[in-house]
Amino acid sequence: MVDSDAIAAGPVLSLLFAEGQRPGVESIADLAMAETGQLRLSISHFPADGANWLELLAAGLTFDCHGLAPGDAAADPPKGALLGLEAMPQGEAITLSPAPHLASGAGLLPVVRVLAGVGAELVGLPGSKAVFWHPAQCWMAPEYYRKVVGNWLDGGAFPALGLTSLQRGADGAMTSVGLGLLTGQELRFEPDRNLTPAAVARIAVRLIHLLIETGPMHHAGEMEGPEGERLLIEPNRKGALLRVTIRK
Repeated sequence: MVDSDAIAAGPVLSLLFAEGQRPGVESIADLAMAETGQLRLSISHFPADGANWLELLAAGLTFDCHGLAPGDAAADPPKGALLGLEAMPQGEAITLSPAPHLASGAGLLPVVRVLAGVGAELVGLPGSKAVFWHPAQCWMAPEYYRKVVGNWLDGGAFPALGLTSLQRGADGAMTSVGLGLLTGQELRFEPDRNLTPAAVARIAVRLIHLLIETGPMHHAGEMEGPEGERLLIEPNRKGALLRVTIRK
């Protein structure tokens, strides 16, 4: 079983399958041979001891896939935000993560992009029920995940709603989760009764796309929101948090 501390440490994708339909080595090998997806996928290492994992190669990068049948499933992912799902799914999990030699660059956007793409191939296997992106603590329906990641691979926008999420704190503030893996910074929206959750999400997506494209912000500044809002953005906590407020 995958160690839960290892899962919390970096970019890990869990794929949930219906009970008894978790893929094995042969299913992954057949998928690699088909070469029908957006990424060319191959198996770069078969463990000699018959363990329940494989090393996969895509776009010159390697990823470990754990929890394959008939061995033990990977650890069950925790609760999180839901996208395209009405309730927490149940099933058996496998995980996908960068191979150990990629550890120092595991949070780099090109690595995350290929990892997400490999996950989109695996989630097309029979019995797939959901995808969980650990850095964002976010559950996604397979169809939603394949759509947003496929668009990204085709040159579209970064899937901000999925590879990041928003969580409300006890004080009413909304904070992004998962953006820090890619930029070293998370967003914090201070409580504002005049700002609906949908408006916060729209503004967050705009800022996330900006930060993904340009990198972290080191100085306070203003920008225009998607509805013409004047946004004041201030780095806090030694730059690890960007405090966002609406200028009146």
